[in-house]
Amino acid sequence: MIRFLYLILLFTIFSPVSASAADRPNILFIFLDDFGWRDTSYMGSDFYETPNLDRLASEGMVFSDAYSCAANCAPARACLLSGQYTPRHEIYNVGTSPRGNAKHRKLEHIAGKDVLDPKIVTWAHQLQKAGYTTASMGKWHLSDDPIPYGFDINIGGTHSGSPPKGYYPPHKNVPGLKEAPQGEYLTDRLSDEAVKFIQKHKDKRWALYLTHFAVHTPLNAKKELVAKYKAKKTGKLHSHIAMATMIQSVDDGIGKIQATLETLGLVDNTVVVFFSDNGGYRRATDMKPLRGYKGTYYEGGIRVPFFVKWPGVVKSGTRSAEPVIGVDIYPTICEIGGASMPSSQPADGVSLVPLLNGSKKSFYKRPLYWHFPAYLQSSTGSKEQRDPLFRTRPCSIIRSGPWKLHQYFEDNQLELYNLKEDIGETHDLSSSKPEVTRQLLATLQQWQKTLGAPIPTRPNHKYDAEAEARAIKARSNTGNTKR
Repeated sequence: MIRFLYLILLFTIFSPVSASAADRPNILFIFLDDFGWRDTSYMGSDFYETPNLDRLASEGMVFSDAYSCAANCAPARACLLSGQYTPRHEIYNVGTSPRGNAKHRKLEHIAGKDVLDPKIVTWAHQLQKAGYTTASMGKWHLSDDPIPYGFDINIGGTHSGSPPKGYYPPHKNVPGLKEAPQGEYLTDRLSDEAVKFIQKHKDKRWALYLTHFAVHTPLNAKKELVAKYKAKKTGKLHSHIAMATMIQSVDDGIGKIQATLETLGLVDNTVVVFFSDNGGYRRATDMKPLRGYKGTYYEGGIRVPFFVKWPGVVKSGTRSAEPVIGVDIYPTICEIGGASMPSSQPADGVSLVPLLNGSKKSFYKRPLYWHFPAYLQSSTGSKEQRDPLFRTRPCSIIRSGPWKLHQYFEDNQLELYNLKEDIGETHDLSSSKPEVTRQLLATLQQWQKTLGAPIPTRPNHKYDAEAEARAIKARSNTGNTKR
C-alpha cells in the first residue's frame, strides 16, 4: 500500500500534465486598434453602444489608469508582444522614414526598425511551450507573418497596419481572408473565425489573440447599421455615425464569442483580456477630459481602456486606479497560463496577477516610461497637441504616482503635470515644482541610460526656422485650434 501511494506521489510530481496545469484557463485577448479611453459605454460614451463589453467589464476588474507603451500602432504592438519598452526592440514609429515636412524638423530622427526581431521570445512562444494552441486573428503589423512569433494559426495578419482594402472585400493575398462573400464586413468575419477556432479547440488549452483592425481608418461604416445611428440622438461626447457602426460590429462579435463559450461550457475557464493599442482617432472620437489623441503623448494618446475577467480569481465589479502599462501584459499572460518567463530576455513589465487576485493593491509609485525619438506629423492645429505641425516631436515621458513629466529633445523643454488634480494636463507645474521636476528628470535620464535609449541630437540640415514659423502661423489661423 505504501509503495502504491509512493508511486502515485511520483506520478503527480513528475507528470507533464499536473492537476494545476489541467486547470489552466483558456485566454481570449481582445485587442482593438485606435480605440479610445471613453469609446465604451462603461467608460462613459454617450453615443457608442457596447453592451457585451460592458457586461464582461462588470464581471471583472476595470483599470482606469492603463496605458499603451506608445501613441501609435507598431511600437505599441512591439512592446506588447515582447514585454519590452521601445529602446530594447527599437521599433519607434510606423515605418522608419522621417515623418512630416523636413523644413519643420530641427533634428534628425532615430529611424529604428520596422520588423520585430524574430529572435525575441514572445508570450505566444511561452504559451506554446506550456501546451497552448495559439492563434492570431486580425492585424499583426510587426512582420509579414505572425507564425514565427509563437502562433500556430494566422488569419488576416500581415505587415500592413490598415485593413486590407478597407472593411469590405476583396482581401487579396491576405491569409485566411482571400475568399470572402460580397458584402461581408471584416470585423464580423474575424469574430466568426474566432468562434470557429474556439469550437475546434474546445477540448484543448487555447490562447486567441483577436487583434481587430477596428476601429482603424478607413472609417467604413457597417452598412446595415447606418440608419440606426442616423436616427439616434447624438451625444455631447460622441456623435460619429461610421465609428458607432464599427464599434457595434466589434461588440456584436464579442457577444457571439461569449455565447459560444457559454454553449461549450467554457465561460468559467476562460480569461478575457481587453486592451487597445493607443488613443482614439481625433476626427471620429473624443477622450475628454483627457487631452490629446492618437499620436500625442498626452493622456488621450496613450491612456486606453483595459479590463480583465478571470472567473474564480477576479471579483466581479472591481476597479483599480493603479497605473499599468502594455509591457505588463506579457508576464501577466504567462502567469495566468502557467508559462515561464524567458530567462535570457529582459522584461520591463510586472505581472498584474497580484492586483487581479487582490493580494496586492498597488505597486507603490512604480515609474512608467515612454520613449519616442521620432516625429508624427499633424493635419490640424488642435490645442490637444503641443505643436500645430506635429502631433508629437521627439520626447521621453515618465509617470510616477500622480506626476507625469514630458521631456522634449528639440528645445529641451519640460512639462510637469499632477494627473490626480489635472487629468487634462492643462497646468504645467515644471517651474512651480522644481524639486519634483528635477527628481523625475533624473529618474527618466537614468532609465534612458540603463536601456541605451537613443537621444536625437544631430541637427537636420534641411530645417528652416522661418518656414516653420510661417507654417505654424498659417496653421494657427485655420481655426482648428479649439479643443
